[in-house]
Amino acid sequence: MRNHYDLFINGESVRGHGQAFTTYDPSTGEPLATVARATAADVDAAVRAADRARTAWASVKASDRGRILLRLADLVRQNADELARLETLDNGQALGQARGDVETAARYFEFYGGGADKLMGETIPLGPGYLSYTSHEPYGVIAFVLPWNAPLQQASRGLAPALATGNVAVVKPAEDTPMTTVELARLALEAGVPAGVLNVVTGFGDEAGAALVEHPLVRKIAFTGSVDTGSLIMRTASERVIPLTLELGGKSANIIFEDADIDAAVRSSWTAFTIKSGQVCSAGTRLLVQDSVYDAVVERLAQRAASATLGAGIDDPDIGPLATTAQFDKVSDYLKLGVTEGARVVAGGGAPSDPSLQRGNFVEPTIFADVDNSMRIAQEEIFGPVLCAIRFDDEAEAVALANDTQYGLAAGVWTNDLSRAHRVAAQLDSGQVFVNEYFAGGVETPFGGFKSSGFGREKGFEALRYYTQLKTVTVKVGPS
Repeated sequence: MRNHYDLFINGESVRGHGQAFTTYDPSTGEPLATVARATAADVDAAVRAADRARTAWASVKASDRGRILLRLADLVRQNADELARLETLDNGQALGQARGDVETAARYFEFYGGGADKLMGETIPLGPGYLSYTSHEPYGVIAFVLPWNAPLQQASRGLAPALATGNVAVVKPAEDTPMTTVELARLALEAGVPAGVLNVVTGFGDEAGAALVEHPLVRKIAFTGSVDTGSLIMRTASERVIPLTLELGGKSANIIFEDADIDAAVRSSWTAFTIKSGQVCSAGTRLLVQDSVYDAVVERLAQRAASATLGAGIDDPDIGPLATTAQFDKVSDYLKLGVTEGARVVAGGGAPSDPSLQRGNFVEPTIFADVDNSMRIAQEEIFGPVLCAIRFDDEAEAVALANDTQYGLAAGVWTNDLSRAHRVAAQLDSGQVFVNEYFAGGVETPFGGFKSSGFGREKGFEALRYYTQLKTVTVKVGPS
């Protein structure tokens, strides 16, 4: 681990013009490292470096770009232990989960490295005398503004398809968790990504982030984070008339029908709201359970919560600290609100009493029972290890409750009735539906939201299309 992290511009470490700031270990509150604070001038330098590099990178044969990304995937795996440790220290997640994120990051570069030369256009049958065809072309400079919950995975998810299709990038990681993004840029240079193609500007949203999305040479924006910030970025994009991909919040329903495999449903439902300490946009935080099995499911989840281990992420507990002090305060307020609204606490409910955890951002895994879907704790994204258990009577009510939210990022369905699984999945207002396994899918499956959860798609082959613009060429080849 470095003591200081610079900006990464045009293949070089750059100190930047702002006053360096400090990041902190969320498990202890102790300082981790100092980080360069990018100003608008630094962002301008990064964007211009990317713009200078874009023509040459777009001209590289697609299969050669793919080979470079495959080398980057290998380098990520070779440095997996270091990257996982940095990620854990930076955002607090359990070390085993950080290792999983590193492998997922490598898999992104592997998948899109293999797909770089497989995005093809179409020919359009206009009839004799014409040749009409389409091609996919890069946008140019893409601005990535990243969240703090999974920095390395989130950076790789967008960068891999963007670079594969010939775009160049400037990345602004969250100020709380910048380390692995800077290290990824270094590895990309080592893998053969030319200087200027991938740049990283560390700093704050109202400075570096705003300067980046407003820069006139940026041709597309990709943002993952809160609805409020996404709305602000969308206004900027609309004023500049440039496209953007938004992956925003969620309040995802995880539906357990009475005919489900209850053992499997309980195990997966636990993971659905506790992985990364609940700091996942697609977390299954509204548990809808059919009345006949409701009490049994809630009791078993409460027992699992009682046995959960909490601790520093580096010790690989069940649940690590929340990534930031601000998030800890927010989640703590929601725990109080749930009681005020009349929900019944059957597990957790506050900060742990263990003296060794008092300096960190720790929250007990909390389960609220007897939750009404109109309560704020059921409608608003808490972004912590907090579950709202809601009863339903029949299939129609389950679907109505699941869709009664501003969000539409993910949903889970648990049933052994194949017809019901497909029938319910078709009715859910959600960008992805997991059946009989929450978080089913992978790098290959397109990901994105309905409603206030955003638009555009990451992951899967679909992402290659979202990082390109379509050109149509029509040629009259017959006699005049």
